[in-house]
Amino acid sequence: MNDIAHPQPELLSLSAVLNALADPIRRRILVRLAAHAETACGGFNDCAPKTNLSYHFAKLREAGLIQTRQEGTQRFISLRRDEIEARFPGLLDSVLRAAEEEEGV
Repeated sequence: MNDIAHPQPELLSLSAVLNALADPIRRRILVRLAAHAETACGGFNDCAPKTNLSYHFAKLREAGLIQTRQEGTQRFISLRRDEIEARFPGLLDSVLRAAEEEEGV
């Protein structure tokens, strides 16, 4: 199994989180993750081209917003909701609510 680096919750930077949240594709990914416990990376192919998705997943992971788990040749991602909430109370829910309104969900 590949070890995929994730920042520790206490080291999450508000600047990095806000930078990651600035992109509409990344917000769309988070909205979808908020509705599902864990999703295969291939489940987001309608959000952006596959090569772009890898970039967006990396930005979200580096900011500490998502957890990536590898199983065989597949990667699965999940939202680090509890850790984000503990570090930045209310931020994620506010962003998700605004993103859903933008998307018309």
